[in-house]
Amino acid sequence: MVALTFYEGVTIPPVIIIPFLCAGMVSLCSVTGSFREQVDGFAKASSSRKKEGTTMRIQLKNILSATDFSDASNLAISYGQKLAKEYSAKLFLCHVLSVPTGYGEALPDPFIQQSRMMDQATERFTRWMEGQSVEWEPIVSIGSAAEEITRYAEEKKVDLAICATHGRSGLKRLILGSVTERLMRSLTCPVLVVRPQPVELAGSPPEEVRFKRILVGCDFSPDSDLAFQYALSLAQEYLSELHAVHVIEPPIYKHMLNATKVEGIRQPLRGQLKEKLSDMIPQDAHNWCKPVTALLAGEPYDELTKYAVVNEIDLVVLGLRGRTLVETLLMGSTTDRVIRQAPCPVLSVQPVRWGQGTA
Repeated sequence: MVALTFYEGVTIPPVIIIPFLCAGMVSLCSVTGSFREQVDGFAKASSSRKKEGTTMRIQLKNILSATDFSDASNLAISYGQKLAKEYSAKLFLCHVLSVPTGYGEALPDPFIQQSRMMDQATERFTRWMEGQSVEWEPIVSIGSAAEEITRYAEEKKVDLAICATHGRSGLKRLILGSVTERLMRSLTCPVLVVRPQPVELAGSPPEEVRFKRILVGCDFSPDSDLAFQYALSLAQEYLSELHAVHVIEPPIYKHMLNATKVEGIRQPLRGQLKEKLSDMIPQDAHNWCKPVTALLAGEPYDELTKYAVVNEIDLVVLGLRGRTLVETLLMGSTTDRVIRQAPCPVLSVQPVRWGQGTA
């Protein structure tokens, strides 16, 4: 039987191909504004990194925090303040007012009312930023939240957007949708999604944003090397533990195989995948962090979430793979579930779209 190359450098018999399609989620650098130059640098340095064992650093020059002034979303402002200070970045605080569906007697002049609400939002931002040493700018707009935030992120050449999830699920989520989910599809810059934990009640700002343990998924795709560079640079910035994790999904027809046969197929695959994970770690990474590799088996969203809990992960990095219907559904079943269940912030990033230019 002729063997096939399933991963780069990993040779697997054809019988293994179908039952063990791997679905480890990958963090992918996205590009907008100044961030494109960094992505280009990552790509050009990719091959040399493998030979020389070096790591590139990223820069965050412009950060946007979006809020609807709920307790949950105000946490995005807190993270924005801390990260802007950490990276000496400019912070944009964004609030979008909904377009009124009808005027009625209670709202005789909607334009005057909207003007007042915009002024009130700016005043709230000003109070939030009192005593802060970072450069900042308020953005208050009217319209669709996802569309307006996306427009301003492109206009301001934002390198990182921060927003919160309210944790809706089930029918309520299906009917109402989620601004955060739409932003994850529409923004070309990475999106940091925060969700209040028990220690962060009422949007209380964290004492500090320190990503001591970063989990990044790896699937060995062409974009995975670029994604890994981005995760490495964050780990270098915070002198973090870097957990490179790959998840092998259960075979589609596992019920047709007995446990002995399943394990017999998995064992040679595990050895090759572990070697691939280890090879991804550059030599210099050992000078400033403790790299950890893990090969898991099961449903990706479940395994990644459990791993994050057990290992006290501070940041999970996941990637989106475009905007086809299937990929959107995958985001809803994997990335979205991790965001709703993870015990820490989740960084969601879009794949690189080289055809898009910048101003």
